Amino acid sequence: ADGSLSGFVSYAGGLFEAGTIARLARHFVRLLEGICADPSQPIGLLPLLDEGEQAQLAAWNDTTQDYGPLVNLSERISQQAARTPQAPALVFGEQLLSYAELDQRINQLANRLCSLGVQRGSLVGISLERSLELVIGLHAIVRAGGAYVPLDPEYPLERLPYLLEDSGVDLLLSHSALVERLPLPAGLKALGLDREDCSNESSEPPQVELQADDLAYLIYTSGSTGKPKGAGNSHLALANRILWMQEAYQIGAGDVVLQKTPFSFDVSVWEFFWPLITGACLAVAAPGDHRDPQKLVELIQRHKVSTLHFVPSMLQAFLLHPDVEQCQSLTRVICSGEALPAELQVRTFQRLPQAGLYNLYGPTEAAIDVSHWTCVEEGRHAVPIGRPIANLRLHILDAQLNPVPQGVPGELYIAGIGLARGYHRPPELTAERFLPGP
Repeated sequence: ADGSLSGFVSYAGGLFEAGTIARLARHFVRLLEGICADPSQPIGLLPLLDEGEQAQLAAWNDTTQDYGPLVNLSERISQQAARTPQAPALVFGEQLLSYAELDQRINQLANRLCSLGVQRGSLVGISLERSLELVIGLHAIVRAGGAYVPLDPEYPLERLPYLLEDSGVDLLLSHSALVERLPLPAGLKALGLDREDCSNESSEPPQVELQADDLAYLIYTSGSTGKPKGAGNSHLALANRILWMQEAYQIGAGDVVLQKTPFSFDVSVWEFFWPLITGACLAVAAPGDHRDPQKLVELIQRHKVSTLHFVPSMLQAFLLHPDVEQCQSLTRVICSGEALPAELQVRTFQRLPQAGLYNLYGPTEAAIDVSHWTCVEEGRHAVPIGRPIANLRLHILDAQLNPVPQGVPGELYIAGIGLARGYHRPPELTAERFLPGP
């Protein structure tokens, strides 16, 4: 048997690597053994992996990490404000808030929301252009115990009524001018944050006892495969994702993170939360600037931005700007949302040699990202999506939900803490897409 196998490997070596052929031979033998053991079993249910391969898959998914008891991420911002009250926390244009000022404004708005009935599990819509009020509003909703539902004012008008109806929000935070032109359903209360005076509200945080499975936010999918679906992510999933990111990339005082992702995309969630639990400063781009490479170069230089996110297509446009090399403050460029081309990886290192490049992947049906890859200068034919982040597991399965062997195509299934609670409605859609782990 050994001689026959080595001859087979030698014969096929011109088409496949020897290791690949050896694996194929083992799988074929394993299949034959399964057929002999149970001839009545459908062939699609017969195992291909031996114990060693099963152990390897299990090792790749061994991502257990203990981040301690659940703490509302918004509370961590209060803790940071107590440590560094005068440090810069949030900047937008010429406006600057210290950690103490930001924490106070979040608390005052959160207390106002509580007086309006917001509590654990409440869904609160928010429709604002990028501004200080947007950041304060998002955090105030979460601190009050609610879950925020982003309604981008740049959405087509026909999309907004569907999102408002489907989400069933009782309260909408917005600007007065936007409220006047938004198609609000009857009975929906709208709060214009530009006119709302919360200065008489308590500066102490509201007392809310959150549970791990409570919703933190509800973000709708693009609807490219049908109607948009609201995916709800829990506080535990969000905290796990943000604490992993800090463990992986380590930012703190002196770092500046640029917030430029539209808040209807879940990438924006880490932009809004990660910097403010670490003592870093969050610089918010003005509406429209996220699409303009010239504006981005100016923002990076003005605020000495160290960390920002690009979808690869925007990174490609950014790297065409003649002054990219002057963005010397950049130390982390994080990509997700699209496949990262290998040639773009090479060009990024050429033009920004001082910066690390990181490729992340995750669907809306999980808390932001589920896998990570640190790019390397020598490049590859393709940039991988990498391995699972802490407390997440990734499985490549066939149509019968069996693990496929290494190198065999299958579908990606996600499991672990970061998985969304499910779709907002209807429940049968959640049952169809969120399956019990086999």
